[in-house]
Amino acid sequence: MSGEVKGVAKRVEELKEKGQGSKFSHWLTCHPCFNPRAHFSFSRMHLPVAPKCNVQCGYCERGIDKREYRPGVACKMMSPDEAARLVDEVAKRDKNLRVVAIAGPGEPLFNEETFETFELVNERHPELIKCIATNGLLLEEKVLALKSLRVRAVTVTINALDPRIASAIYEFIILGDKVIEGVEASRILIERQLRGLKAAADQGLLVKVNTVLIPGLNEVEVVEVAKRAAELGAFLQNIIPLIPLHSFKGRRPPTCEELKRAREEASKYIPQFRLCKQCRADSYGIPGFERREKAKDQELYLTLHA
Repeated sequence: MSGEVKGVAKRVEELKEKGQGSKFSHWLTCHPCFNPRAHFSFSRMHLPVAPKCNVQCGYCERGIDKREYRPGVACKMMSPDEAARLVDEVAKRDKNLRVVAIAGPGEPLFNEETFETFELVNERHPELIKCIATNGLLLEEKVLALKSLRVRAVTVTINALDPRIASAIYEFIILGDKVIEGVEASRILIERQLRGLKAAADQGLLVKVNTVLIPGLNEVEVVEVAKRAAELGAFLQNIIPLIPLHSFKGRRPPTCEELKRAREEASKYIPQFRLCKQCRADSYGIPGFERREKAKDQELYLTLHA
């Protein structure tokens, strides 16, 4: 058994001892983004139904793009009804499909279409695992709604715990009818991310924390996030390299050695997921084996093994 798989198994047992994670074994068997063993066997599907975002990260550029393979882009936006019909079509032809997720291109919890889509998909495909990726700003207040919609897995992106450092990563947040900037925005975001993480874990959701490694900015913070996330009930951390975009366009991504070092240090506190492909908001298939095809009138990334 690889070190990553052993770490996942150990973390399950730790959370079970705390009264959490009683249902994790079933979900982990099939989720390619939480379990290294499932990564090369099962398909996941991202539905691009969430256009708006309430946090502007310095490295994020959202858009419609048929060529770039990265977070924040999709071939097109879809309505909840279009997305549900697409799941119907794909589920018929791909027996390896296990996970339906919403990961953008914007912030899923800031878009009502997210909840409408999950409701439609649940009616048709209750057997599929429902998953969401979020910046965490609204997670605490939305966690019960997610649970009622049978969302079982949540990925929260947390890049720093120090508001001063975070203020160099986040340009602003939108909370209610206010746009908040600077250190205050970062303080609010971090507090809400941590409360949301704990609320999701306490409700029995499987929580993974994504952390973008930005050289010269948050190397130390990456490990602090690992410690705190584990304490609050997160199951796994996924440290991913910076893609230099937007206001971070002039920065360099981490080297392989820097990424390896950060993961090794953080793994002292929480298991690391090392197979992330930094997927598009409309990715579909076995991670890493996608190609662009047509699904009836919808263009999306389909797996070579479908």
